[in-house]
Amino acid sequence: MKRQDRRTGTRKGATPQQDRRAFLLIAGVAVVLLAGAAGFRALVGTRHGPDIGGPFGLTNANGRLVTQADFKGRYTLIYFGYTHCVDVCPLTLATVSAALDELGPKGRSVTPIFISVDPERDTPQVVGTYVSRFSPDIVGLSGTQAQLGPVLDEFHVTVRRHAGQGASGLVDHSSLLYLMDGHNHLVGMIPVDSSAHEIATDLARMLPAS
Repeated sequence: MKRQDRRTGTRKGATPQQDRRAFLLIAGVAVVLLAGAAGFRALVGTRHGPDIGGPFGLTNANGRLVTQADFKGRYTLIYFGYTHCVDVCPLTLATVSAALDELGPKGRSVTPIFISVDPERDTPQVVGTYVSRFSPDIVGLSGTQAQLGPVLDEFHVTVRRHAGQGASGLVDHSSLLYLMDGHNHLVGMIPVDSSAHEIATDLARMLPAS
């Protein structure tokens, strides 16, 4: 068995590569713990950061196919949810709308997008009507399961439907706000339990200075 040298912190008999892997593992755990302690505030992705996001093709309330190319040059704030959600989803959309209003002109440079994770019940028209209750600026998108599946994979969104609850059934899903830049690259993620002011503050920090 390899023993650790108390003076150097290395393991006797371990190769430099093994020590480096051990250090990276410990550092990674520390980063995760610190992120949790900080309340997961706006984790920023770079080109070397999380592999999150990608091309999509979904339908809006007018029946038109919408892709990421429609938002080229504009920042988007993407949220995945569903219209039968009783608490988190409506609260998140209302909070996002308030946050963008608080940002003023800078907020108008961001297009909020709501993507349904429940295509069986949430037709594009249903989603369009739903998001209009919160803001005329929110783009509501839905589609077939075949269209939605790749998008969920690209954003690492997990979805689990509760069985045996009929048309009012609940759907468990991961909840984050994804800020994407004008080239559909991830800028950062914001937890949905943030207040409108916290979201506005995070966005102001992540968006380019006007």
